[in-house]
Amino acid sequence: MKSADLARFAIPAALIAAAGTLAIPALAAEYPTKPIRLIVGFAPGGGTDTTARAIGSKLSELLGQQIIIDNRPGAAGNIAAELVAKATPDGYTLLMGTIAALAINPSLYTTKLPFDSIKDFAPITQAVDSTNILSLHPSVPANSVKELIALAKAKPLNYGSSGVGGTGHLAGELFNTMAGVKMTHIPYKGGGPAMIDLVGGQVQLVFATAASAVPQIKAGKIKGLAVTTAKRSALMPNLPTISEAGLPGFDANNWYGVLAPAKTPRPIILRLNSEIAKVLAMPDVKNFLFNQGLDPAPGTPEQFGAYIKSEMTKWAKVVKASGAKAN
Repeated sequence: MKSADLARFAIPAALIAAAGTLAIPALAAEYPTKPIRLIVGFAPGGGTDTTARAIGSKLSELLGQQIIIDNRPGAAGNIAAELVAKATPDGYTLLMGTIAALAINPSLYTTKLPFDSIKDFAPITQAVDSTNILSLHPSVPANSVKELIALAKAKPLNYGSSGVGGTGHLAGELFNTMAGVKMTHIPYKGGGPAMIDLVGGQVQLVFATAASAVPQIKAGKIKGLAVTTAKRSALMPNLPTISEAGLPGFDANNWYGVLAPAKTPRPIILRLNSEIAKVLAMPDVKNFLFNQGLDPAPGTPEQFGAYIKSEMTKWAKVVKASGAKAN
């Protein structure tokens, strides 16, 4: 075929390519045209679920479409993460990502995970940052961190968590390592079930999210000894940090954020980032989150992506030092 003939075919091809480029912004302008699923990797009642519902209800109003909270508990968030990683990248399946699934599990699990925390997701924004609270059943005869350490050295104790690899689990392993004790870990499929069994006395303590612990502490059903972060919580200012109460240097924070499958069109990512930031700035949402012990922490997609990478490095060191493993 002559060059002149090839040129005749090149023009339509260029037009098709241009049309495809223009289609992406057009798609974002129309988005969304149907309900959006926000996948939560834990059972209802815990901090991840509470955050997803608080954001989802308001986001529905801004986007004009229903946000369906889809709880897929199990494997410390891995089941939910895999589902979203393999979903169609069209903005209609999102993940309420957690520090557990994205930053801790890659180094905790001995088998290769069915997703890559960096390659398989398009970060949208971090949503909140929070502390966990070292919470005890009233029957446990310890009213301070030092008393708990002494008790754990004298007799077997157990602690529940939202699942293998969650901050509740790793906070317990870090506590074991730094305190020189060996409390037995009992994993659940979410912070809600773990808290139910703590209140009922089936487990002795939980490094629980503030969202699940604070209401029970205020009701007198459990005891709060200390917070896991380096700074005290504004929600429970009378509780010391574990660091200042007996284990200097102890620091285990918790966070959640929203992600989409990799290759989701950039305009859709930016639209969701903008709308979620608006939700997190709403006074009633901020007040609700504060009462759950959660601090809004929106940022750019790039900032969230960089934060995930830094957290993976941080927690890999904790996992290695503790010797914790999951299959």
